[in-house]
Parts: sequence; structure tokens; C-alpha cells
Amino acid sequence: MPCSKQPNHFQSLMLLQWPLSYLTMFLILQPLFIYLLFTSLWPLPALYFVWLFLDWKTPERGGRRSAWVRNWSVWTHIRDYFPITILKTKDLSPEHNYLMGVHPHGLLTFGAFCNFCTEATDFSKIFPGITSHLATLSWFFKIPLIRDYLMAEGVCSVSQPAIDYLLSHGPGNLVGIVVGGVGEALQSVPNTTNLILQKRKGFVRTALQHGAHLVPTFTFGETEVYEQVLFPKDSRTYKFQSWFRGIFGFYFCVFYGRSFRQGTIGLLPYARPIVTVVGEPLPLPKIEKPSQEIVDKYHALYMHALQKLFDQHKTLYGGSETQELVFL
Repeated sequence: MPCSKQPNHFQSLMLLQWPLSYLTMFLILQPLFIYLLFTSLWPLPALYFVWLFLDWKTPERGGRRSAWVRNWSVWTHIRDYFPITILKTKDLSPEHNYLMGVHPHGLLTFGAFCNFCTEATDFSKIFPGITSHLATLSWFFKIPLIRDYLMAEGVCSVSQPAIDYLLSHGPGNLVGIVVGGVGEALQSVPNTTNLILQKRKGFVRTALQHGAHLVPTFTFGETEVYEQVLFPKDSRTYKFQSWFRGIFGFYFCVFYGRSFRQGTIGLLPYARPIVTVVGEPLPLPKIEKPSQEIVDKYHALYMHALQKLFDQHKTLYGGSETQELVFL
């Protein structure tokens, strides 16, 4: 597929640093910490591990975001690579807490990360008084250094205690959950709009328990930046992907994009516009123990709001008039 533009090499390098920074911490810095334990510098890693033990519950108690990290200039280069933008359709009052559905997952969730975990698209100016958090897999917060990096960006654990804490404090907290989860990554194919949502109702129940407003969002272009190789469900590769997910919590996807040389295949994403449209908040009553009937009612209202949001904006951001949003 042709790209809308060719980013410069500097933007491409800045984009690569994002996943490479995690790999560096996981593959180099952590083994280095272990090595230092057996040298004369052992007090340094020892002090960190003591502090880690004392700080273990912080990811479930609001995290530890850093305005400095969220304002790093590298995020603006990632923003400009595609580019990534955010569109507000309604104001979010800082007098309430919000649970935001993030759709679709895509492969690497570029749009949600840039819009809600950094200030590259001016989230704090667009939604004044709102503190954004994006929830991800809980086991990331058990990994030394990576946990601190994630918290600094405003990422929180998707565990129930972490979300309950944020929604019971505030007001002005917004917690984004990629409702389709890692299973939706396998639905990330260009020109498709498949969302795993029909049976995902836990986020609605949580919102009701806290009286948090539900906010639908849809990120146009998120599934267009990579091509993915899909395998038959009876193939060995698909079975390996399922095994991998069972061990690590996410799928080992086979995908490709562009390289530094125009017209060649590589692991860089295609430079196609990504637009996150934030919909109108859906007020919910606070019900400590909502019945299944009540959960189903507001889940249906949420799906309707998301469908309406998609239909109103699809032709503006690359979709056709006949394109349908498919709920799986």
C-alpha cells in the first residue's frame, strides 16, 4: 500500500526508540543490575530492590506520573511521524471521573499512547482539569525499571484494584481501557473495523460501581499502519500464538510495514494519519451492586454511542460511507 508521506530518518529513529527503550531496560539494564550485585557496587542495585519492595503497591494506588517525562520532545516526533491527532467532540467536566473505552487495539496502540500517555497532542489543554491514565497488562508493573517508566508516562495497571483506586479518588480522573484486549490485536488488519465488545461488560460494571461516566473513543487509522499475516486456526503458527499468549498475556503477531528506504518492507509502521475521536460522556448512576440487567442496559447504550461516533466520523478519516463497525 502507498504511504501518505515519507517521514524523515530522524522521525523514524525517534519512533524506534519507544520500543527499543523497553527492550534496553529488559535485556540490558536488568541483567546489569543483577551483575552489579556481585561487584563492589552492590549497594546500588540492593538499594533499588529494597525501594522496589517498599514501592510494590504504587501501581495500584494511582501510580507516579511525571509531567517531565510526558513532555519529552521525543513524543512530538512520534506524533509527527504519522501524524497523530486527537479530536474532542464534547467537554469533560473535571467534576466527574471517567472510564474510557479505547477502540480498536491495533498492534501497538500508537494513537492511545501518544494522546493519553504524553502531552504531544496537548491533552491537558484540550481537556483541562482531567488526569488521563491508560491501563495495560498488570505483569508489566512487576518488571523493575519498566514499571517506573510506565508509571511516569501515566500508564496504570488494568487490575481491578488499580482501576477502583483511580475511580474512587479525584474527581477528574480518566482511565482508558482497551476493551478488546490483546485478542483484538489479531483483528488488526487494514480496511477492517472489527471490535471485540459484545461480551466485554466488566468495564461497564466497574463504571456503575463508581458512578463514573463512560466515554467512547475510536482511533481511525490505528489498524492501517501495519500489514499483518494471519494464520488458520488449525495451523501450528496459530497454536504457537495462542500458547505464547497464555504465557505472556499477549499475542506474538507477525506483521510488517516499511523500512528506512522508500518502497521496501521493514518493521517501521506506515506513515498514515491516526486520529483519536473522543466521544460524548455517557452519565451512569452509582450502583454498588448492579444487576446483570442494569449492566446489559448501559452496555447496549455504550455500544450505540460508539456506533454513532464511528458513523459520524468514518468518512472524514478514510472510511467509506458503507463501512460498518462489526462487534464480535
